[in-house]
Amino acid sequence: MTLKVSGLRFAYKNHEVLKGVDFSANAGECVCLLGENGAGKTTLFRCLLGLLGGYSGDILIDGDERRGLSAGEIARRVAYIPQASAPAFNYSVFETVLMGTNARLSILGSPGAAERELAAEMLELMNISHLSDRGCAEISGGERQLAMIARALAQKSRILVMDEPTANLDYGNQLRVMRRIRQLADKGYLVLLSTHNPEHALQFGHRALVLENGVAAMCGKPEDILTPAAIEEIYGVKVALQTLNLPWGRVPVLAPCFE
Repeated sequence: MTLKVSGLRFAYKNHEVLKGVDFSANAGECVCLLGENGAGKTTLFRCLLGLLGGYSGDILIDGDERRGLSAGEIARRVAYIPQASAPAFNYSVFETVLMGTNARLSILGSPGAAERELAAEMLELMNISHLSDRGCAEISGGERQLAMIARALAQKSRILVMDEPTANLDYGNQLRVMRRIRQLADKGYLVLLSTHNPEHALQFGHRALVLENGVAAMCGKPEDILTPAAIEEIYGVKVALQTLNLPWGRVPVLAPCFE
C-alpha cells in the first residue's frame, strides 16, 4: 500500500492553505505530520479522505487517483481516527469496534459472525479484549483511543490517518497509544498522523513531515530534520536535543531553553 501526494493545492475561497504539497509514504511506515496551528494539516487530511474536492495536484492511493475513487472505495483503503473525545453514546467497546466493519457491508447488510470475529481479533491486536463489554464512556481516554484505532482496523484498511491521536491524553496514555501506533506500522500498516509534539516523531516515527506556509518544508528521518534549529523555526522556542540510554535503546528527548 502506498500514498503519494504531488503538487497538492487547496484554497478556501480566496485563502490558499495548501500551496504545493509533495510527499510519499509506504506500507510499514509511521509518518508524523508536524506544523504550527493553521499550517494546513487538517486540510491535507480532509483532501486525502475525500471530504474536500476542488483541489489541484494528485493524490494517489495505491496508484489510483483519489478523484476516481468512491467514498466506499476510499473507506476500504483508508481509515480515519479522530482526536480523542468523550463519546455521545455509551456503546460498548465491542460494539464500537464492530461498527468499523460497516465499511465492507452492503447498504442493507448487518454484521454477522465473520464481522464479530474480526472485531474480536482487532480488540486482541490492540490488547484491549478485557474491555470488550465496558461502555466507551466508562473507560480512560487512552483506552478509548485504542478502541477507536481498533474500530479503524476493523475496516481492514491498510492506511491509517490519525488526527492528533494523543490530544487530551495524559502523559502515560500518550506513550501507550504511540507505542501501539508504532507497532501497527511495524506490522505493515501505513500510518500518517498529526502531532504537536516533536518527541512523538523522534521516538516513534519512521519519518517526519513538516508543513510550513502551505508546503512540505521538511521531510525525512525525524532525527535528521527535527534539529533544535528546525524546532525553533517551526515553533519559535529554543530547545536542546538530548539522548537517553535506556535499557530498551537510545531515546531522544527535548529540553526547553528559556532565557
